[in-house]
Amino acid sequence: MGFRLAITGVAAALAAASIGGTDAVAQDNEITVETTELGDGIFMLSTGIAGNLGLLVGEDGAVLIDDQLPNTGALIEGAVVELAGDDAPRFIVNTHYHGDHAGGNAHFAERGATVAAHHNIRSRLAESPQTWIQEATLPILTFGDDLTFHMNGQTVEVSHLPAAHTDGDAIVYFREADILHMGDIFFSGMFPFIDLNGGGTVDGYLAAMEAAYEMASDDTRIIPGHGPMSTREDLMRSIDMLRETSFRVRSLVEGGADLEAVRAAEPLADYHEDWNWAFITTERMVDTLYYDATAR
Repeated sequence: MGFRLAITGVAAALAAASIGGTDAVAQDNEITVETTELGDGIFMLSTGIAGNLGLLVGEDGAVLIDDQLPNTGALIEGAVVELAGDDAPRFIVNTHYHGDHAGGNAHFAERGATVAAHHNIRSRLAESPQTWIQEATLPILTFGDDLTFHMNGQTVEVSHLPAAHTDGDAIVYFREADILHMGDIFFSGMFPFIDLNGGGTVDGYLAAMEAAYEMASDDTRIIPGHGPMSTREDLMRSIDMLRETSFRVRSLVEGGADLEAVRAAEPLADYHEDWNWAFITTERMVDTLYYDATAR
């Protein structure tokens, strides 16, 4: 099932800078919302330019996990209305504060949705200088370690995992359906973006992925922040990759190598073909691992 809308001002390169911390460069694009029905009233929604969404629909109202970019609100709302029959979700859960996941907050809040997020997400949004953030963007319901919804026959468990992709990350588990939305704690099949300036760390990112792995079973369907629907095995591949690449760069740093020397050693060369992508290139991943290692 797909929904199309021509949007002016959508960011290029994964609305890139929305997740990287600066305002995006505008251009004209036609965006399609592709929906995947997972059963039990749960859908994955994806545009390919921003974070994957999760949606639970039913008689108790809709719960939307993340809401994409500041200028895609009408597009996402159209997809939700088609699936849920309501004008807007009853609740929205932000998995973190980046604009490709929380950029639609104001659009939906102004239509009556209650936005819930970890305390640090509200703080990060409130303190950000980015021009897309307004008062309605800020979550009005915040939590510390966890939050649970009981809706549409599902126990929806939201759990904070600290110092991972950012300092406010949450994963969302639909218990009865055995579906896990991981936000940007999981970039499936690609190097992850670990936002060191936003409170993220390599060790925390690894710990968060490992916690999700332990929560999941071999039957669990996983919605990553970016990438295709995934499995526990896919998640382990990402865990193994980050463990090994981090070890390699830290070993070089501990041996006295500076950034130029680490880059010259090309420690991730054998990962390039499978894991490199437009936003987190192999070189940028090396830099992230280096800066994390030198900050320890």
